[in-house]
Amino acid sequence: MAEVTISINGRNYGVACDDGQEQRVSELGQYIDKRLKDIASAGAATTESHLLVLTALVLADEIHDLSAGVTPQPQQQSEGHEYTAEEQEALGNAVEHLNQRVLQIANHLKEAA
Repeated sequence: MAEVTISINGRNYGVACDDGQEQRVSELGQYIDKRLKDIASAGAATTESHLLVLTALVLADEIHDLSAGVTPQPQQQSEGHEYTAEEQEALGNAVEHLNQRVLQIANHLKEAA
């Protein structure tokens, strides 16, 4: 099992992933950080935890739309990039995989406490 360090909101996090998935996890971390910065620049959050919750909600909304076959709105897309159906599906699957991994880590930490 490999580990990659991602940076979210200026903090580094070590994330375990399958061997060969390091680049993908790194790219997902960058995507999450970009979405978080977009939300932060809008002034929508009052605290860091509030910002993280809002970011999670935005990402969950994107996943929901992708799974329902709704095309992302332009503000949800990377600058100048239109996602293909395959990219949308891959992004949704990857985020869901990371979500499951985060839940596993959280449960592990809860059990260790």
